[in-house]
Amino acid sequence: MHVVVVGCGRVGSGLAGILEDGGHTVAVIDKQAKAFRRLGEGFSGRTIQGVGFDRDRLREAGIEDASALAAVTSGDNSNIMVARTAREVFGLERVIARIYDPRRAAIYEKLGIPTIATVQWTTDRVLRRILPDAPTTEWTDPSASVVLVERPVAPSWAGRRLADLDMAGLARVAALSRLGVGEVPTPELVTQEGDVVYMTVASDRIAELDAHLAGHNAPGGHA
Repeated sequence: MHVVVVGCGRVGSGLAGILEDGGHTVAVIDKQAKAFRRLGEGFSGRTIQGVGFDRDRLREAGIEDASALAAVTSGDNSNIMVARTAREVFGLERVIARIYDPRRAAIYEKLGIPTIATVQWTTDRVLRRILPDAPTTEWTDPSASVVLVERPVAPSWAGRRLADLDMAGLARVAALSRLGVGEVPTPELVTQEGDVVYMTVASDRIAELDAHLAGHNAPGGHA
């Protein structure tokens, strides 16, 4: 797939390299031409000098054919403007913005823009948003029998008790993130579309959990 990365600092350049190594096409936008030096000589994607929320620059970067965009410049306002332009003007669904002030996270999440704050930043976390089908785990116990995974709540689960996501003896919800704010859930908490759950699961049963969370076994879900 094609991904647009706005910002060619350490995170943006690293992200672009990983995506390209994974077989995806990438276009990188940055205000400073010298920033593209971080990409290295082997980078074969597009580089566009300019402001990331400029619609012409985004078109030049191929946003109309893109599957995802990551706004990872050094400014919160710029990143949000880029993300909103991608979402509202070009209709791109898979968008993520880096922010430095985590207090803004809930506001931006309400606008439908997932954010990653500097204090919790890793390139892996951005990749999970851009490539949600990629197998990733948050934590693995020393015996490799149990892992912690991050998963979005499917629309078919909205309005159901969070406890219904549990699979007896196989998986259990450990924490929930709603509008960018994490919490330890109670069994009676009702899920909302857009929630993200962190679940402990037997390492050899992740596929079963993913099918369960996709709604195949959800009450009222589709078979």
